[in-house]
Amino acid sequence: MKIILTFTLLMIPGVVSSISVTGYSGGGVTIKCKYDRGYTAYVKYFCKGQWSECINQIKTDEKDKWVQSGRFSLYDDTRSAVFTVTIRDLRELDSDTYWCGTERVGKDLYTEVNLKVIRDQQQIRSVRGYSGGNIIINFKYEKQEVSPLINICKTGGQCFTVIITNRAAGWEQDRRLSVQDDRSAGLLRVFIRDLNENDSGEYKITVKVSEEYSFFSEFNLIIRDDDCCVKSISLSAAAGGSVNISCKYPQSHISDVKFLCWRSGADLCAEETSVKESRRWSPDGKIQLYDDREEQLLTGSISHVTEQHSEYWCGVQSDQGHKSFITRVLIHVTGFPETTSSSSSSSSSSSSSSSSSSVESQHQRMCIK
Repeated sequence: MKIILTFTLLMIPGVVSSISVTGYSGGGVTIKCKYDRGYTAYVKYFCKGQWSECINQIKTDEKDKWVQSGRFSLYDDTRSAVFTVTIRDLRELDSDTYWCGTERVGKDLYTEVNLKVIRDQQQIRSVRGYSGGNIIINFKYEKQEVSPLINICKTGGQCFTVIITNRAAGWEQDRRLSVQDDRSAGLLRVFIRDLNENDSGEYKITVKVSEEYSFFSEFNLIIRDDDCCVKSISLSAAAGGSVNISCKYPQSHISDVKFLCWRSGADLCAEETSVKESRRWSPDGKIQLYDDREEQLLTGSISHVTEQHSEYWCGVQSDQGHKSFITRVLIHVTGFPETTSSSSSSSSSSSSSSSSSSVESQHQRMCIK
């Protein structure tokens, strides 16, 4: 099959090479087309369809500047003898054969581009976070064979660049940005910490797949300082005992999933419990949660507290999959059983019993309410 393909390309006059490109509906792709340095002054174009009947999507003789035509943009970089084509707002119908062309006397020079657009029903347009908190944004993508380079830029602002080298679903970090390439789930997760209102703006996340192409997604990040919610809560608990938590959340998230997760170093959400319905407890476990949507209040209990489990976050998860960490919960753990006397152990047990009783009483009050 490969021999036939190679022979076919060689039979088309002017064909230089072939590029396979994958994009996602709602997002975009950037394609780089090389040409011989002797043709820097020539007209460049990008067309769609069979090469003999190709319909121009964009065509220009402009050099070293961006030219736009609808969803298509073209930049002819004469210094590197490469012209770049960008397609935004991709649709499934865009899947087709395209050609990067250099117009000349006789047969034009071509690079064949085979574009495949995958349907993505969760293309992110807007992400909401809160001052002092964090966010996790999920991006679906088709598994690639190479370690991608991730670039996130704010329009007119700072860029973050991360090269994915860890294939064990680890997190790679650049300042306030961390990226995780979860191959098993086909997800690229982007974590931004210590948010502030100046982070609001238009962003573009680009995944460089190869030297020939990359795909990208553009979204609006909105960071607010909501008066409803405290940024941090400090609590105390006896080792091995339980502690109750209570976190307010903004009215705009009433119908969203609520969660509480434990953060441990680079592991941003090592242990998580979520609740999807109002006035129903989450299943039994170390963390139990209750969402009172009328009061905009997430309450719950954390049992078997240890010194290692001292930082938690209350947050909300949108139907698009991204998470906003709103309130940080710090737990000061006291009275370790292995170093305390039997009397202090008894005191700790009494404290634990009292705490559990408090949760049970709270549960009853909520159910009655």
